[in-house]
Amino acid sequence: MDLLHAAQTAASRAADLLRQVEVPSPGEWEAKSARDYVTDVDRRIEGAIAESLEGMVPGMTIVGEELQPELARGGRSWVVDPLDGTTNFLHRFPPWSVSIAAVEDGRPVAGVVLDVERGHEYSAALSEGAWRDGQRLQVSTITEPAQALIGTGFPFKDLSGLDDYIAGFRRVAAATAGIRRAGSAAMDLCWVASGRFDAFWEQKLAPWDVAAGMLIVREAGGLVTDASGRDRGVEHGPLVAGNPAMHAWLLEVLRT
Repeated sequence: MDLLHAAQTAASRAADLLRQVEVPSPGEWEAKSARDYVTDVDRRIEGAIAESLEGMVPGMTIVGEELQPELARGGRSWVVDPLDGTTNFLHRFPPWSVSIAAVEDGRPVAGVVLDVERGHEYSAALSEGAWRDGQRLQVSTITEPAQALIGTGFPFKDLSGLDDYIAGFRRVAAATAGIRRAGSAAMDLCWVASGRFDAFWEQKLAPWDVAAGMLIVREAGGLVTDASGRDRGVEHGPLVAGNPAMHAWLLEVLRT
């Protein structure tokens, strides 16, 4: 719970900074790869988070896409995304979020995702439950695909798997009430945890995208795995999440 408090404090400070900054002009956007941008805002906010966390819990490794993208092999570390949904932020298209997780031996033990524009805080600690603004979260109880709303993330960096993704999308779309793509995987997972989405999938996600959100989903009674059904760790790769019934259904449909 001390780690959760530190994460919440750092995320709140980062969100305050994000609300104050001006959106960089297109000439200031730096393309890390095709369709994947980073700005000085990302780096400044990540630096501010690192400073906050180091001040509250000295000695823990801090892993983030811009500062140090190498995951710690063991022990305790922070896994940080200072601005999940950078493209959304640059266009002022919600949502964008701050995600911070404390990880112990590769397993998230505390995490917070802060929906910056709306001000909602989603949080969880291992075996302590998941919460939004002090209210307990629970995944949905929907078991019929025809009633389900599914979240996803489109391939946008590496398009080599686009045909497989479209085939899976077609099968999911044909069987469900709808599919939504918001552009912040951290928020997608929080919406699974709160029952707004019944399930979610994406082909490739980084640890900082999902470390906090995975714990929030699990503590809300949901499941988070890779595409084979193996419990998803703090790692790079595919992710499937949902309430138990819809998670099992989505896994099966995507494997077809």
